[in-house]
Amino acid sequence: MLRSITILTLLIGLNLSAQIKQEIFESFKLQERRDVRYYFPEDYDKEKKYPLIVVLDGEYLFDQVVANAKFYSRFHGMPQSIVVGIDQGKNGTRFVDCAFEPDTGLPTEKGKQFFEFLGMEIIPYLDLNFSTAPFKMIVGYDITANFENYWLFKDNSLFNAYISISPSLAPEMETRLPDRLGTFEKQIFYQLIIEGEKNEDTARLMALHKAIGAINKETLHYYFDEYPGADHISVATYGLGKAFDNIFGMFKPISPKEYKTKILTSDEPVFKYLEDKYQGIEDLFGFRKRVDLNDVMAIYAAIRKKEDNESLKPLSDLCKQEFPDTMLGFYFEGEYYEQLGEPKKALKTFEKAFGMEEIDFLTKDMALEKIDALKADFGF
Repeated sequence: MLRSITILTLLIGLNLSAQIKQEIFESFKLQERRDVRYYFPEDYDKEKKYPLIVVLDGEYLFDQVVANAKFYSRFHGMPQSIVVGIDQGKNGTRFVDCAFEPDTGLPTEKGKQFFEFLGMEIIPYLDLNFSTAPFKMIVGYDITANFENYWLFKDNSLFNAYISISPSLAPEMETRLPDRLGTFEKQIFYQLIIEGEKNEDTARLMALHKAIGAINKETLHYYFDEYPGADHISVATYGLGKAFDNIFGMFKPISPKEYKTKILTSDEPVFKYLEDKYQGIEDLFGFRKRVDLNDVMAIYAAIRKKEDNESLKPLSDLCKQEFPDTMLGFYFEGEYYEQLGEPKKALKTFEKAFGMEEIDFLTKDMALEKIDALKADFGF
């Protein structure tokens, strides 16, 4: 199938520092050329994995999605991602691409071709030529937001996350979509954004919201936002940041609220929370995230608070792997032996910590204080 794809001005020799490229993609499925935009992180590294975000209505939404992706990845709210925007503005192309039969609500013949163009040409091309992660998201507005729902009617959804901005629903979509969302065993994120201004679609959109909200399934992560000050046009600029915040919430560093309401209240060992968090990220996104120092310090604070000495040892082992040149791992291990009542092991371990780089609040003076105290107490 990929042999049928021709890219004019192929991305061979692509200067990724340019970040954004616009190309003409010659589609076998559509039998026509389409304008496509690509965004790659400025420090793109083929050894890393990047979630893929597909943006319909590329002329209007691509820049907004890229801006949010850059901001949230810069401040650790989400992983760096590759964004592809499909332009659909010329000559009412979006209405042809995403048209549906008025009686059945299913895509027209051209709609089916556009469906295959995305799923069998654009995405396979990016997966083959770039370092994409398994996690994929799609963003649409109005009729394109309705169209993205059709991937949920496949046995295995191509996308893990959907951002649907004020969708113009096909017939029976408000009942069919909730029925489908309730069937998936894989994790699905679905964000519905609507305007506060009432129109002919409002009742159906609220019925859709009510039906999805009633689904009790751990694998479905549903978010709904209504913006009272927005109309059907302005709503396209609302809510993208919050949607990213919702969908990529697991990827963010541990927050003060998370620390208080989830870690301190848990009956399980403190370190297990960190283990589960990072395993969950790997399972969902398809790559392992480097452990944030913020998260290490939050777990350490909780260990101290809950007097969970047994969690100190696995935390120290983790820090030796993630921060190997710093005193972090050996300092925590020294505290572990100290609390365990093994002063000789604690002394040797703090001495190792003293010889390594300082990090965060841990200083050589702190390690020296531990060493001097142990020597004074036990006569070493």
